[in-house]
Amino acid sequence: MIRFLAVLTFVILFLILSIPLLIAEWIIGKFNMDIKNKSSLAIVLWAFRVCLFLSGTKVTIRGEENVPTDEPVLYIGNHRSYFDILLTYIRVPRPTGYIAKKEMLKWPLLSNWMKNLHCLFLDRSDVKQGLSIILTAIEKVKSGISICVFPEGTRNRVNHTFMEFHEGSFKIASKSGCPIVPMTIYNSAAIFEDHLPKIKKSHVIIEYGKPIYIKDLSKEDQKHIGAYTLNIIKETYFKIKEEAGK
Repeated sequence: MIRFLAVLTFVILFLILSIPLLIAEWIIGKFNMDIKNKSSLAIVLWAFRVCLFLSGTKVTIRGEENVPTDEPVLYIGNHRSYFDILLTYIRVPRPTGYIAKKEMLKWPLLSNWMKNLHCLFLDRSDVKQGLSIILTAIEKVKSGISICVFPEGTRNRVNHTFMEFHEGSFKIASKSGCPIVPMTIYNSAAIFEDHLPKIKKSHVIIEYGKPIYIKDLSKEDQKHIGAYTLNIIKETYFKIKEEAGK
């Protein structure tokens, strides 16, 4: 429980003590949005790294050379843990918005920082609102902001399994022309979800696949781009699992 209390205490203190920073970021954004994007990214990256340090999490990154740094991308990943956002966000080379569930809006200060980072809040029960979120995400990509989606739609609670990838989120790439970067996350649930409410020292592996440009795929693969991307992530996941011997 010590790690859980340490992370929780840090998060609460950070959110409270960062109120002046939020005000400063709001003012900066009125004059120069690019500076606000960079400074908000730097602040949150620092906070996420502290959380991972306090949780005792070791992260091994593979295939980072596959992530384009000269253009925004659509990150697509499997999802097992609340820590998946922290684990993946500390590696992004540019401002990146995550598509999160609308319930996150209930958390004051945290939701403010998420908005600063261009996160979008999805109501999974409202199809019309979901379409609006996709259109907003497309515009963000066109403006240079990367987007990250976990298209299983929710955290998968069963180890070594995958849920179907919802196809709708892939329209962000097909309509904007940005590449899709498959993002395989292995063993993240070992940090927290496998033994709630304890946080345990863990080793997580993240592997980035080669970027996928939808226009270069066959018509059949374009039609089922969700399944195509899921297969890449599944193959990578079980390759890592075999190497890890777990």
